[in-house]
Amino acid sequence: MKILLTNDDGYRAPGILALYHDLCRDHEVVLVAPDRERSAIGHGITLNQPLRVDTVDLNGGGRGFAVAGTPADCVKLGLSQLCGSRPDLVISGINAGSNTGLNINYSGTAGAAREGCLNRLPALAVSIQYGEVMDFTGMADFVGGTILRLAGLDLPRGVFLNINGPAIPMDQVSRVRITSQANNNFSDTMDSREDPRGNPYFWYGSITPVPPDRGTDEHALDMGCISITPIQCDMTAYGVMDHLTDVLTGG
Repeated sequence: MKILLTNDDGYRAPGILALYHDLCRDHEVVLVAPDRERSAIGHGITLNQPLRVDTVDLNGGGRGFAVAGTPADCVKLGLSQLCGSRPDLVISGINAGSNTGLNINYSGTAGAAREGCLNRLPALAVSIQYGEVMDFTGMADFVGGTILRLAGLDLPRGVFLNINGPAIPMDQVSRVRITSQANNNFSDTMDSREDPRGNPYFWYGSITPVPPDRGTDEHALDMGCISITPIQCDMTAYGVMDHLTDVLTGG
């Protein structure tokens, strides 16, 4: 299998390197990742400056491409210029920190997977919860086994999988759960501060804890489980269309 591998933490990040070295044992892997951390950039792309690409040596061996752009830029460049032949799969991760709930909307990790999905390729976004234990090697091994099981799965067009692991050793994970998005947010507060010259500035505050509903990605992580959430790219609210037609156009 040919895999386009990217992330939003940069090509040197331990998560993407763990995935690269695990997947290279059985697959052809083309690593195209940002040249620096580009977290929380969502599905942004670069329009008003050139995208520069360097060929780089990867820690532990191998070579990849470092892009002065966003995760979605990396996927676009990989598909159009750097992969040669079209890959079979796009994987984004392993991100340091979970991408769950409403935070998926801000996630560069998810944005890259969405870009692969929009190009009609199977795609995975993979993350691990922040904690004292972040078992990138174990998570990479899980992903390697998962893509083999997914080979026969015919996902609907426009759907990618968002995978999150708990902050525990992967051999202690209790089970894998298929989940929905929790209703949590990156931050709902802004701290107001002053710099030494008395000028105001703002900093994102902490998240207000909300107990997650059962069946959600956050709840699965709380239970020590791996969460797999199918995410759809088409954001149309089809259930509202008929009502809007009646109210706004007269039927």
